[in-house]
Amino acid sequence: MTLNEIAIDELAARLGAVALVDVRTPSEYDGSVGSPCDPRQGHIPGARNVDLYRLMELDAGDLGAELGLGPGEEVVAYCHSGARSAIATQILRALGYDARNYVGSWHEWSRHDDLPVER
Repeated sequence: MTLNEIAIDELAARLGAVALVDVRTPSEYDGSVGSPCDPRQGHIPGARNVDLYRLMELDAGDLGAELGLGPGEEVVAYCHSGARSAIATQILRALGYDARNYVGSWHEWSRHDDLPVER
């Protein structure tokens, strides 16, 4: 694990203390569409949704306004399997946020029945 990554245990312990950005599509986020390999659909509680392609179009001010993020805020990005969120993490860091990637992303989170899910 690198400094730019966060593990499931740390993320679960810090829910509500870090800003979560779900960079999946809106239909993945709301659970209306999902991968059949995931036992549960939805998103991590408290996560704000901005599709990766939309994220690529925003500057720091627009992103902050759209997601309610403050300058330099600690942000964790996730997607389905960590690939889109890896790109998002780099974009967020370039925009001045203290961003980390949750590599396990939804694919891992959805398998833990003890972890909360929102739809």
